[in-house]
Amino acid sequence: MTAIDTAPAGSAADENARRRAQIRRSLTRRNRAETRFRLLGLGSALAAMAFVAVLFGNILSHGLPAFWQYTLDAEVTFDAAVIRVPERPVQGADQSDAEFRAAMLSWQRRLAMVNWNRLIVASVQAAAPGQQIDDRAAVSVIDSGVRFVLRDMVADNPALIGQTVPVRMLLSADGDNWAKGRISRDLPDARQQLSRPARDWIDSLMAQGTVHRAFAWHIFTNVDSRTSPASAGLAGAFVGSLYMMIVVILLAVPIGVASAIYLEEFAPRNRATDLIEVNINNLAAVPSIVFGLLGAAVFINIFHLPFSAPLVGGLVLTLMTLPTIIIATRSSLRAVPPSLRQAALGLGASRTQMVFHHVLPVTFPGILTASILGVAQALGETAPLLLIGMNAFVANIPATPMEQSAALPVQIYLWQGNENRNFFEPRTFAAIIVLLGLMILLNALAIWLRGRLERKA
Repeated sequence: MTAIDTAPAGSAADENARRRAQIRRSLTRRNRAETRFRLLGLGSALAAMAFVAVLFGNILSHGLPAFWQYTLDAEVTFDAAVIRVPERPVQGADQSDAEFRAAMLSWQRRLAMVNWNRLIVASVQAAAPGQQIDDRAAVSVIDSGVRFVLRDMVADNPALIGQTVPVRMLLSADGDNWAKGRISRDLPDARQQLSRPARDWIDSLMAQGTVHRAFAWHIFTNVDSRTSPASAGLAGAFVGSLYMMIVVILLAVPIGVASAIYLEEFAPRNRATDLIEVNINNLAAVPSIVFGLLGAAVFINIFHLPFSAPLVGGLVLTLMTLPTIIIATRSSLRAVPPSLRQAALGLGASRTQMVFHHVLPVTFPGILTASILGVAQALGETAPLLLIGMNAFVANIPATPMEQSAALPVQIYLWQGNENRNFFEPRTFAAIIVLLGLMILLNALAIWLRGRLERKA
């Protein structure tokens, strides 16, 4: 009887042991799976951060040197024998405004016809008395835009004629490439952009410290230039992008938010609204170049708006940004608890009062974030702007949104395709840094405003 009684007890104990072992193995497998998942997630996050770090590191390493360019600190003698122009006109008491403007224009034309390169050559040769450099080589090492700087100095102050004043001259693109070592010194003279005297002159003055690096403020203050690439800047493209963003903010944000409020809070649920919602979702996935085709066909061909104008670019980007703002705003409205709406209606508020006095104040952070992110996305678009002609070369700052202009993304595209790759490749990365800086600034503004509004709510 004893053996018969102990057998079931032993079998039960063995079964419990097997179950405990099975549970331990299951827990071990689950713990291992969880550990593997956490390691995979950590590895994915680290890989993404590494890719971003490599991207930004590559952009910064190539672009930051472009913000410093080599300049020559020289003495320029405004020789009266070279600047042979009459005295600057002064409006007399009996002279009309039209006559004075005509006299002033004639004087400015005479000033523009002065051979300013002679002053530059004399200044370059005087900077290194012991260095032999001919006139052609002297002109090749200085940016061609310097002659306009000298002209403007005399136009602003004619008393400079006959005087010798210090002037900081920007080296040419080829000269800057040579000073920065972006041109191989082992290439034969036939394959060098600068002549041997010009290269020796740069090396000599760099050793003396007369040619040195300075921060290139003109990148932010000058417009693009083909005749003087060393002094080319982003001012025109920046103002063009600013005008486009103003158009987007004034049109896309109020229209997008109002559409989202109507569709989410007031529109009846029928086939028409369902069709509108489907189309909005589909438009959010349409490639941006399609909006460029639409803008070229409608705004330029039908409405005959100016070609390559910021107004047209802003309208195209507005169409492209609207679906994003509508979808994001509707998501913010859906996140509001239904109890808030019911409480407002229960207290006697109308539907309009419920939406504008109770629901919208809660959703302001999300709506504002969506709007700013939509504008930031529009700031970086390039393809639709190319199709409306904003890739045309425009060498002036637009005074109004109706004037022709470039944009920051398009300027990056144009500089990337420039034939002087040694000089414009770093300049392209510098423009990318400016564009990314603006986008990061907009994103930071969105985060700050969202946090501020959430604290107030």
